[in-house]
Amino acid sequence: MDFSVLNEALASKSFNKIADICDNLMLQVAAEGVPFRDEWPFAIHLLGHIYIDDINSARFLWKSIPPAIKESQPEVVAAWKIGQKLWTRDYAGVYEAIRGFDWTQQTQVLVAAFSELYTKRMFELLQSAYSTISIQDAAQFLGMSEEDASNYVLGQGWTVNPTSRMITVTKQAIVKEQKLDPGKLQRLTEYVFHLEH
Repeated sequence: MDFSVLNEALASKSFNKIADICDNLMLQVAAEGVPFRDEWPFAIHLLGHIYIDDINSARFLWKSIPPAIKESQPEVVAAWKIGQKLWTRDYAGVYEAIRGFDWTQQTQVLVAAFSELYTKRMFELLQSAYSTISIQDAAQFLGMSEEDASNYVLGQGWTVNPTSRMITVTKQAIVKEQKLDPGKLQRLTEYVFHLEH
């Protein structure tokens, strides 16, 4: 079975493409009637869906994995554990699931990239949902120690009050980039010209 496209995506760190690549490869080999279950990279496939935050697809993939594969490949079970924690919105549990398994070299890069992306998502969630939050709660959401979480949010421009152990969230100004379409500008010019003459 040719996994060269998948290997290229992993090597180039195009992690957002992995789920689609795996889905397409699976459809292709299934259509050809090739037995693929034993050598299929289910852990990477699951993590690809988890990376793009497509938990429903990850759930359906998990349900389609034969029990023998689940029993013989603990990394597949570990990948799904991350999906379970996301499904139940157990934010701290996601980090525990990531750290709780000794990932193979091939999946370790993808898991590390997901962990970093997930921390960014959690930071953005905190930023949009809170004006103040305790250091302990922020650390739990960010999957860090309280000291690391304090340093992380300070680096993002938030303020930390060590006495009250509270973090004041600094909202980022939303910058909307306006795109100037020459066609729209031309129509506006013609419209104004028509009104004046």
